[in-house]
Amino acid sequence: MAAIPAERCVGGTDLTEPRLRADGQVLVYASSTQGDAALVVHRFDGSPDTRVATSPAVRPGRGMGGGAWCFTADGAGVIYVAVDGNLWRQLLSGEAAVLLTDHGPERAAASPVAAPDGGSVVYVVDSEEVHRLTFQPPLDIRLDGGHADFCSDPYIEADSVTVGWVAWDTPDMPWDHSRVLCVGADGLIREAVRPAGAVQQPQVLPDGTPTCVRDDTGWLNVWAGDQPVVAEPFEHAGPSWGPGQRSYAWAPDASAMAFTRNEGGFGRLCIADAATATVREVARGVHGQLSWAGGRLAAVRTGARTPTQVVVYDTATFERTTIAVRPGADWQPSELPEPELVEVPVGDAVVHGRLYRSPQADGRLIVWLHGGPTDQWQVTFMPRCAFWLSRGWSILAPDHRGSTGHGRDYQQALRGRWGELDVSDTLAAARYAHAAGWSSPERTVVFGGSAGGFTALGAVVAEPGRFAAAVVLYPVTDLLDLSERSHRFERHYTFSLVGPLPAAAGLYRKRSPVMYADRCAGTPLLLLHGDMDAVVPVQQSEVFAERVWAGGGEAELHVYEGEGHGFRQLANQLDEYHRTESFLARRVPVASRT
Repeated sequence: MAAIPAERCVGGTDLTEPRLRADGQVLVYASSTQGDAALVVHRFDGSPDTRVATSPAVRPGRGMGGGAWCFTADGAGVIYVAVDGNLWRQLLSGEAAVLLTDHGPERAAASPVAAPDGGSVVYVVDSEEVHRLTFQPPLDIRLDGGHADFCSDPYIEADSVTVGWVAWDTPDMPWDHSRVLCVGADGLIREAVRPAGAVQQPQVLPDGTPTCVRDDTGWLNVWAGDQPVVAEPFEHAGPSWGPGQRSYAWAPDASAMAFTRNEGGFGRLCIADAATATVREVARGVHGQLSWAGGRLAAVRTGARTPTQVVVYDTATFERTTIAVRPGADWQPSELPEPELVEVPVGDAVVHGRLYRSPQADGRLIVWLHGGPTDQWQVTFMPRCAFWLSRGWSILAPDHRGSTGHGRDYQQALRGRWGELDVSDTLAAARYAHAAGWSSPERTVVFGGSAGGFTALGAVVAEPGRFAAAVVLYPVTDLLDLSERSHRFERHYTFSLVGPLPAAAGLYRKRSPVMYADRCAGTPLLLLHGDMDAVVPVQQSEVFAERVWAGGGEAELHVYEGEGHGFRQLANQLDEYHRTESFLARRVPVASRT
C-alpha cells in the first residue's frame, strides 16, 4: 500500500444540512469549499442544480450540525444565516437576497424557523435569546424573557403562535441538564418538557404530540409524548455541541419515524413504525440531518469507507440515490479499512474503543483521543486516519469514560474527574494494546486535540515511559486559565468536569499538565496552536512549552497565524500533516522507518 499524500486528505467540499421542501420535489443543501459557501438547489425533475445564498454567503453548520437556514413557509425561497451574522431571505429563482435583521456582525443569528402562516420567522441570537421577526409590520420581539442562560433550536407549532426552544443554565452543559420552554399568545413562559437529564431537538407533530430526544432511560432515545418511540440501549443522537442537529424525522403523516442509531461508534439508519414500534434497519453508515417529505427521506451519510455525501431514500422501497459527494481523490477500499470494536477491562468497568489496523501493521500505534471531552469519534470518513494507516501506523481510538455514544451513565462518569479518569482510561487502553501485542511503548505515540490534547499530556505526565512521543493540537494545559478565558459556551464547563471555583482551585492546579511540565522531559512533544483561538488561548501552549524547555525536555511549538480552534486554511492543514510526519521521523525513529 503506497503512502497517501497529504494533499489527498485536505481541502474538498463540506456538505451539510440537506432539507426537503414540504412537497418533496426540491432538495436544498449547504456546500462550502475553503470559504466559498452556498445553498445548492436540487430539483427532482432533472433540471440543473442552482446556487443561492451566495451574496452574502450563507454561514453553514459543520458535520451533522445545522441551524443555517430554513424554507420560507410557501417553499418558494429560503431564510438563511449569512456570514455577517444576519438573517437574509432569497427566492429559489435567484433574485437578490433581502436583509431581514441587523444583529451582525457583533452578534449572530442562528436556527431560523418560518411560521406555517408565513407571517414571521423565529430564530436565536448568540445562543441566549429567542426572537420572533414579523414581516407585516416589520417587528422584532424577544420571546425568551431571559429565563435561561442558553437557548437553542426553536420550533413553532401549527398555530404559528406558540414557540418553544431548548434551554439550560450554567454550570450545566446541554447534555447534563436541559429543558424545553415555550411561550404562547399570552406571552407567559412555561416548561413544556423538564426531564431528569437532557433533552434536545424538540418538535410538535400536527396532532399536537410533542416529540424530542431525551435520556430518561439512560440512553438518548426519541420520545413522543411521555414515552420513548423505541426504548433501546443505543443513542439516537449526539451531544448538543451546536444547533440544528436532526437525528430523527417523522413521515408526513406521522405513521413512521426515521432515526439514527449509534452502535459503538458505528452508525445505522432505522425506521420505526409509530403504532407498533417495530424497527426496520435501513442502511449502515453514520447518518444525520434527516428530512422526510413527499415520499423521500434525505440525509447526510458517511462512514469509514464512505466519503461524506448527501443521499435521498425512496421511502416506498428505501432505495438510495446519491445526490452529492464530497469531491476529492478517488479512494480505494484497501486505503480505508474499517475499525474493529475494542473493550478494555478497567476494574469492574469497560472502556470502549475502536482499532484501525494498518494493512502493513508492524507494531506502530497511534492512540488518538477525541476532543470535547463530552464527545466521540464516530466511524465517519476521516482521511487523516487513511494518511497514517498508509504509513504503517495502526490507530486506537479509545472512548474514555465521559465519552458519548454509550449511554448517560458512561457520559456522566467524568463529572468531577476530568484530568483523572480520562487519563487513567487512556493509559489502560495503551497498556491493553501493549499486552495484546499490537505495539510497545517505544513504538506508540499519543495524539489529541483540545480536550484530547489535555488528556494526552496528562497521560504523558502520569506515566512518562508509556509513549514514545505526543502530538497535541491546541491543547488545554491550564484549567484555571481555561475557566477564566474560554468562550462563553464552555466557560463554566470545568465546574462540572472538575469542580466549582474557588473551592476546587487546588484540583484545577493538580490536574493541569502545565504544573508538571518537567515530567515530560523524556517524551518528545509537538504542539500546534492557532494564534486566534477563542476556546483555548494560544498562551497555554506557549507557557507549557517554555516550562518543558526549562525542565530539559523536547517540545516543538508552532503557532499558525490567523487560525482559531482548528485549522481552516489549506496551507496550514498541509503543514500540520508534513510537520507531524517530520517530527515523528526525527523524534521516534524506531517507529518511523519505511
